[in-house]
Amino acid sequence: MGGRAVAVELSPIPAPASDRALAWIRFSDGPESYAGRPYEWLGRGPLKVRFETPAQAATALELFWGAKNDLRHARLAINGHTREIAAGGYDGFRWIRVPLPAGLRGDRLELTLTASEGKAAFLAEMRVIAAAATGSAPETGAPVHRAEVLVRPTRPAGRTPGPMAEAFPDMRPVWDAPPPAPAGGRLPAGLEAVFQQAETNARLAAEALYRCRRYVDGWLAHADPRTGLIPRNLTRDRDLWNGRDAGADNYPFMVLTCALTDRELFAGRMLAMLRTEERLTRRLDRLGDHYSFSRQGFVHPEIDLDRLVFDNAEYVKDGLIPLTEWLGPSPWSKRMIGLVEDIWKHAAIETPFGPIPTLNFEVNGDLMQAGARLFWFTGRREFLDQAMRLADFYLLGDQHPTRHRERLSLIDHGCEVINGLSEVYLAAGRVAPEKRDAWREPLHAIYREILRLGRDEWGMLHGWIEPRSGRVGGRISDTWGYVYDGFYTVYLVDGTPEYREAVRHVLANLKDHYSGFRWQGGSADGYADSIEGALNLLQREPIPSAAAWIDAEIRTMWRIQKPDGVIEGWHGDGNFARTSLMYALWKTAGVWIEPWRPDVRFGAAVAADGTLCLSLWADQPWRGRVHFDRPRHRDYLHLPVDYPRINQFPEWFTVEAARRYRLEPSGTTAEPAAGREVAGRALHDGIEIDLPARTLQRWRLRPAAAGG
Repeated sequence: MGGRAVAVELSPIPAPASDRALAWIRFSDGPESYAGRPYEWLGRGPLKVRFETPAQAATALELFWGAKNDLRHARLAINGHTREIAAGGYDGFRWIRVPLPAGLRGDRLELTLTASEGKAAFLAEMRVIAAAATGSAPETGAPVHRAEVLVRPTRPAGRTPGPMAEAFPDMRPVWDAPPPAPAGGRLPAGLEAVFQQAETNARLAAEALYRCRRYVDGWLAHADPRTGLIPRNLTRDRDLWNGRDAGADNYPFMVLTCALTDRELFAGRMLAMLRTEERLTRRLDRLGDHYSFSRQGFVHPEIDLDRLVFDNAEYVKDGLIPLTEWLGPSPWSKRMIGLVEDIWKHAAIETPFGPIPTLNFEVNGDLMQAGARLFWFTGRREFLDQAMRLADFYLLGDQHPTRHRERLSLIDHGCEVINGLSEVYLAAGRVAPEKRDAWREPLHAIYREILRLGRDEWGMLHGWIEPRSGRVGGRISDTWGYVYDGFYTVYLVDGTPEYREAVRHVLANLKDHYSGFRWQGGSADGYADSIEGALNLLQREPIPSAAAWIDAEIRTMWRIQKPDGVIEGWHGDGNFARTSLMYALWKTAGVWIEPWRPDVRFGAAVAADGTLCLSLWADQPWRGRVHFDRPRHRDYLHLPVDYPRINQFPEWFTVEAARRYRLEPSGTTAEPAAGREVAGRALHDGIEIDLPARTLQRWRLRPAAAGG
């Protein structure tokens, strides 16, 4: 066909079709900004993006298109089809919709935007849209979902993606400057090295805790003034609280942050939010539903049981379980028990194994994880029986994840069944061995297929596998650790050496092959999930290069935080805090102080002989209590073994309540009181310490000699 294609001028649409979004990417790290929005400009080269969504499901592309009271042009090539487009005549950004060609096929969409005749286009966001609402679509507040930039326009000189401006420059001296060398001289080389590591860890933990505390302040500033609840996000859903997002991913880590940094806020406003949520959002028995602040009532006029099950199962698995893992019995664990009871009270879907609450694959994974842990936590067998019913459904019927499902996701919002089955398998091995025996072959079949198809050469997981066709695809999984938690748990039950080796293999390759990787397209949520998985597995397999990788990647995640404390302005911000808290507790070996203050630096490292070496420093005088961790998996959850599991906080050094310990000073700038024996229970409750200003204290803690 001769001649030059004529550009189709598109008019702005009133609003994007967020409920129909299949995949999207927001150029939040764009090198330039206009009207307060970062963007990519085609005048410096092509922009190529891959969307991991079936082409036949997509009907349109929505572009957040920039203009400066002019007309902007681009050439769009998508899966081999090319067209010229133009839009503008306004100042700032507006959404435009580009219908996609009919007959597109394939597992993904790849499109390239290049400059055309006229002024080159600049864009802040792109979305792929389905013909109809996608139901429980992921939150579009996340900057990236099922999308990856393959080629970007050239960056202007002096501007590169990556490190952002430090959000808290005044705190850098606190976090970066080591204390003076101890006045009493250096300790023996080996012990001195451990204490120096403890001091380094203290500064890293101080930064992690400060960032979490500022995150709480940032989100409380946006809480609804009438109810005190936080919104789902800071964009289109400022008016909404819901269990699956605000409750599951954000609020709980505000609670945990306050438990570690502000006990008054923890016992006050955080608990009040729970009571308010319980009172206002109840829709069916104790089950909550989407709540509108402006209406002072429910968003949806009708009760949809599947929506309620989804909302409350997510709230339990991602929100209330991690609270219980750290706090033990609490008002939040009581809420968790009530929600699971009422989810199963309304189980109405008949199966050969008994009624279940939903057919949603993700949610049933949530419910297996919750059921297994609630069984141990409460001692009530019905919770395990319910979880085993779901395990029967997926392992003994016609719903097997790799034999009957066409595609198995290895990313969150799909991979939950994999580790849910492993948790139920471990529990059954202890109390229902006949079930474990019946499940062994079909469960191992799932893990064998993942090992066969789902990994790259370095052990990292693909987004999905199709066992029958042998195909794999999707972006690299930022939730790889959740899947490997399941492998390691089954290894603990059956002793399958290949499963442990798979975990060791991926951990050993992180530093060399996944340093600087843009998890989930550069979203803080992607870094948070990936680092969480590594921390859980590192506690079981302490591979030094994996520890170094975590130290580097956490800094990349931290750089995304803004000066007001908010991370990206959606519910995934809570996962930033969750992983930062996990990281801080790694660096303190589970030690925490009361009251917390930003200038008080405390960190720990464990010597080769098992002695805990603790470093303490404050810029101003501090008096308070230093608390030591306990074997929470046993004391709180009553687990028979500390298996790796999503939403836990690993134990790095634990103190037995009934044992006695020797607490001794060790060569500090101002020697504290002489060493003494302390009961483990007293270490849990916290030992009183006076810390003079700018005075390094070093302590050693180890079990007391028998009869000593």
